[in-house]
Amino acid sequence: MGKKLVIVESPAKAKTINKILGKDFVVKASMGHVRDLPEKNLGIDVEKDFKPQYVNIKTREKVLKELQEQAGDCEAVFLAPDPDREGEAIAWHLREALKKKVALDRFFRVTYNEITEPAIRKAFSNPGQIDQKRVDSQQARRVLDRLVGYKVSPLLWRRIRGASSAGRVQSVALRLVCEREQSILNFKPEEFWLLGAKVRKQVAPLDPFEIRLAKINSDKAEIKTSEQAAKVRQDLEGRSLKVAAIVQREISKKAMPPYITSTLQQAASSWFGLAPAQTMRIAQKLYEGVDFGQGHVGLITYMRTDSVAVSQEAQSACREYVRQTYGEEYVPEKPNFFKSRSSAQEAHEAIRPTDVNRMPEKLTGVLEPEELKLYRLIWQRFVASQMTPARIAQRTAEVTAAPPAGQTDTYLFRASASEVVFPGYMKVAGVEEKKKDENGEEIDRLPPLAEGEGLDCLEWLSQQKFTQPPARFTEASLVKALEENGVGRPSTYAQILSTLINRQYVEKEKRALKPTGLGMNVNEFLVSNLNELFDVKFTAGMEEALDEIEKGSIEWTGMLKDFYEKFLGWMAQAKGPDANPEMVRRLLDLTGTIHEWAPETKRGKRTYSDPTFCESVKKQLDEAAKPISERQVDALKLILARYKAQIPSMDDALIEELGLKNAMVRQAEAAEPPRPETLRKLEVMKNVKFNEPRTVGKKVYDDAVFFASLRDQVQGNKRLSPNQIVYLDRLVMKYSDQIPGFESMTAELGLAAAEQRDDQVSGPLLELMKQIKEWKPAVMRGKREWDDKKFYESLARQFAQRKQLSIKQLASLKKLISRYSAQIENYEQAAEQYALPPAKKKAAAAEKSDETI
Repeated sequence: MGKKLVIVESPAKAKTINKILGKDFVVKASMGHVRDLPEKNLGIDVEKDFKPQYVNIKTREKVLKELQEQAGDCEAVFLAPDPDREGEAIAWHLREALKKKVALDRFFRVTYNEITEPAIRKAFSNPGQIDQKRVDSQQARRVLDRLVGYKVSPLLWRRIRGASSAGRVQSVALRLVCEREQSILNFKPEEFWLLGAKVRKQVAPLDPFEIRLAKINSDKAEIKTSEQAAKVRQDLEGRSLKVAAIVQREISKKAMPPYITSTLQQAASSWFGLAPAQTMRIAQKLYEGVDFGQGHVGLITYMRTDSVAVSQEAQSACREYVRQTYGEEYVPEKPNFFKSRSSAQEAHEAIRPTDVNRMPEKLTGVLEPEELKLYRLIWQRFVASQMTPARIAQRTAEVTAAPPAGQTDTYLFRASASEVVFPGYMKVAGVEEKKKDENGEEIDRLPPLAEGEGLDCLEWLSQQKFTQPPARFTEASLVKALEENGVGRPSTYAQILSTLINRQYVEKEKRALKPTGLGMNVNEFLVSNLNELFDVKFTAGMEEALDEIEKGSIEWTGMLKDFYEKFLGWMAQAKGPDANPEMVRRLLDLTGTIHEWAPETKRGKRTYSDPTFCESVKKQLDEAAKPISERQVDALKLILARYKAQIPSMDDALIEELGLKNAMVRQAEAAEPPRPETLRKLEVMKNVKFNEPRTVGKKVYDDAVFFASLRDQVQGNKRLSPNQIVYLDRLVMKYSDQIPGFESMTAELGLAAAEQRDDQVSGPLLELMKQIKEWKPAVMRGKREWDDKKFYESLARQFAQRKQLSIKQLASLKKLISRYSAQIENYEQAAEQYALPPAKKKAAAAEKSDETI
């Protein structure tokens, strides 16, 4: 009997499963997808039911060849990628790539939620077939994303300089961030006052405590102005205070469900400051497992899930662990069950430890610090989820200020305290319920009080406050918002956030996400021109449609047809209406009197000629093969404004009639000499060594060429436009580390000083890197040189000037130092202190496994 071929996604998983299955199986890794849509063209036949035109991924050619050779010698092929849509698609693509070597009836699909021996053996004892509905759902998503990305991105490139791409889901996430920023900018704070008193009992114990004004004449105390606060404060003067009532109640606080992808990303961000992508990389390692001396063992279940379901075996094991560890009173009479959202895949489980008896303490020294932190988070949440509720006693004292003769207003104050009566699920995490009042303020424990007893006022308290704008999104809160709005799915959250940051649409300030100027411009353009496409509810509806495809309720090509019909209409609107031919003809006729044209100019590789442009528009109009765009009309109007002196008929009435006023204003501004600060910026940049050009889509961005074009324009005594000034400022900031004394020049150059962060990490890391004696040789990737030593020196220069690095630079510095961990004394200690990647050998393994994410 021949061997059986098993194909998983990562080498680490392959190694573990091979040891479990034994010598009759050959386990290989596909390294993720082996086929995809082509990079350089749309790759979708819209006319033939949106048929995708898949091609082999170049970097997987060698892997695919090895798999084809191995498959031909095996009696069966078990396709075992991850148990989600993407994994199902990978399995289908593998079958399509191998079916010439293997009969279709010899392919089997195997899924499992954890990499443990019982789970793997059970999965392989009962293999199934590929779920075509799930594959269709993934294909529909891929086609949707390709259509939007390939059709909208070029439109964006033409309108917004520096824009990288638009994405069906990423652009909705950007919209949420930008709308929140706009709310913050538009926010107008409103004044309000908090009034209270510091009081104590008239008999022992005499420890003071605070009470807060809650009601005025049975209405909620809402004090908006200082005048109102002063009036109330004056009215309270001299009043006696008495305890009117003691309200006691006990509340029950239930445990939260185990983590799913989104809640794990939120918790890891909130507790440890981990980006979602970092969280998923660490979780991937925990899922694939660690070696305890007898082979790798998976520590957690599959980490891309939106289901809070838990297997009966895991539930029973957890209840028994709680019983043995904490006592019978901590085990609920019936197991705790949690309801998943309607779209969740109940066949999946929540994220939980594969063995509840493998406590975090047992893994100290086995896992890296960040891995242990995440495992502890998952383990504690799971164990707590199967424990009894916590019981908390709350006691509230209501205090009245009796009105003296001649005054009728009544005032009610409150003070609250709470105490954990029984910790329940809180026991596992060592959490103690903090005592807070109704406004969320922590307070001291209340002394024993009785109804009717008097209190002495030690001090009347008043505090002016202002309403606060909504907080910027953090990575955690943005993931939560995406989930609540039904945008994206567990497998996409981390990639969405990474894309926004990598595209420089969003930047991180500490943990907050702030849209960049580029991001705001991109969002404004997309919302103004394609509002329906990037509407949050529409995007959520598309996600629901993909879920329906997976259920078999709707057919995927039919869904795409409905979408594409709307999409074409939206794109037509975004491109704007065609220009009126009669109006274009009138504008062209005015150029007939121009007898002296400005010489053509060259900017970068492009040559600009006013008469040539006018001739091309006239030819296009005469041939009528392609309509004239509004953008061409705008350019034509600017030319007319430039040559107004040679057009006798262009009086004020004609300017108004033909809509030339804006063009005239822009031309008048452009005719002004270059600004002094612009000349100074060009001067300080003259010795800068620019980065190599970079290619985004079909466009090449070359800082040196762009800078030269601005310099040539200024040398021709032409003022830069506002947009050009913006991009020149960006260049100056980008290369500021090469400008001596840059910090002292910001005011002179008309630049805002860079906002300072509290950077306590970059300095120590740069100091550690002084220990490096042997640097890796520089390498060429395409036309760009990558030199670790030069990069380190550049960062060191910039830090010396600014005393900080950007968040992106700091992340790169951390990666750089990990490559030289062998030369850094006490690297492991530094790694824990500054959250560095693992030492070189382990880091390499992590990067390898990350290829499967």
